[in-house]
Amino acid sequence: MRILGLDYGSRTVGVAISDPLGVTAQPLLTIERKEENKLRKTLARIESLIAEYQVEKIVLGLPRNMDYSVGERAEKTMEFAQMLRRRTGLAVFLWDERLTTVAAEKVLIESGIRRENRKEVIDQVAAAFILEGFLASGKAQEETEGDI
Repeated sequence: MRILGLDYGSRTVGVAISDPLGVTAQPLLTIERKEENKLRKTLARIESLIAEYQVEKIVLGLPRNMDYSVGERAEKTMEFAQMLRRRTGLAVFLWDERLTTVAAEKVLIESGIRRENRKEVIDQVAAAFILEGFLASGKAQEETEGDI
């Protein structure tokens, strides 16, 4: 059972994928677009990844504010989740992504990756952190067993 992890941003979508057993998460790629509202190609690319990796579920990072409130970015993310559900027919789980980009940046700095190279991979590393959190919570397994 493969799960796709997504870090949705205004111009990019970081993508991560789980291993076939749904235990680990690996950064995969970053989808870029020229304009925030131009999502057709982004959605088509996600659909092709779902087919290629035989994805069964999607985890989408929800950027809540630090006080747990929902701001403009989170609202856009929830709209994107609805689009994904309609286009793919898959379950899309929203996962709290607060500070994942900060954690990704820290890991990349500690790994000695140069600033200009970090920009290329930070979104996919953040997507991997989102997916790892979901996998570690046990929610992925519960969903497979139909408990929720």
